[in-house]
Amino acid sequence: MASRGLSPLHRIQVLFERARGFDYASVTGRARETARIHDKSYPLVLADMLWSAARHRVGFNDYIEFDFAILTRAERATWVTSPLALELSNRYDDPAQVHRFQDKIAFNKDFDRFLRREWLALEDGNAAEFEAFAERHPVFIAKVPVSKSGAGVRRYHAADVEDWAAFHAALIAKGEVLIEEQIVQHADLEAIAPGTANTTRVTTFVTDDGNVAIVNMAQKFGRGQVSDQASFGGFYTALHEDGRAMGMGYNTSGALFETHPETGYRIADFQLPMMAEVVDLITQVALVIPEVRYVGWDVVVTADGPVLVEGNWGAGVFENKPTASGIRHGHLPRYRAAMGF
Repeated sequence: MASRGLSPLHRIQVLFERARGFDYASVTGRARETARIHDKSYPLVLADMLWSAARHRVGFNDYIEFDFAILTRAERATWVTSPLALELSNRYDDPAQVHRFQDKIAFNKDFDRFLRREWLALEDGNAAEFEAFAERHPVFIAKVPVSKSGAGVRRYHAADVEDWAAFHAALIAKGEVLIEEQIVQHADLEAIAPGTANTTRVTTFVTDDGNVAIVNMAQKFGRGQVSDQASFGGFYTALHEDGRAMGMGYNTSGALFETHPETGYRIADFQLPMMAEVVDLITQVALVIPEVRYVGWDVVVTADGPVLVEGNWGAGVFENKPTASGIRHGHLPRYRAAMGF
């Protein structure tokens, strides 16, 4: 595969957007906290954060979340950062096709056979169909079709509904028009983090020869809420290629979780169940819309095998955190090997 450079124009655009939205108080506050955690000089950390953002496409959150303050220049060069991940999405994902991932109803239609759960799109006139759905699935999930980071996702109980026509109208008014059967996760996952369908993020790339390369994996853990996203108190750990945890859990603010707060399970002991089945599922789904080559897939392992939750064409970053794992390199070499840049 020929080597292909990345666009310097994108770097300029990222710098412009970052400068326009620069929040001095937020950045300096995070620099002070980072300096405290790693016992570093605050002025040096602040200067390094700004230089890394301007010169090396390192988001301020990346700098904190992935412990850049303690890494050498060579070690930092192995990380996938948020600006780089966005550039890769813009480069490799066909803009004419990404809407099929952005709209969850469109996504469910395309990937229905991999969802392995019943779903319904609410519209005027199907309140009775909705009530029948809830009779089959007394606990169900309602989603806003276009959203991210867990926004617009709620869990409902049919027993709490008295007037189905009014409830149907209320959900439509709120935009929560995608209704899904609740996923019942594998017993191993339920024992670690109960009450949330804990998703595994598997990031793939469709190579020039049409094969599917898995370039990154991470396991998210919820706190009993409807979503395992950070906004719901969730955290994650990066996974080795065989599905083993690289180390402790951590969140986007840099906090470490040696154990799950509710169950006491040691996160470094995690092994994803049904790893072979996860790889098989991901290999299939990644080729449904091959024009969108770089995707972060969320799956949940159930007792009957993994099920697909969603695909994210803006794959985001679920990288290794050295203070959680003891590993001082990131995933960029795997990305380069698959993508050829």
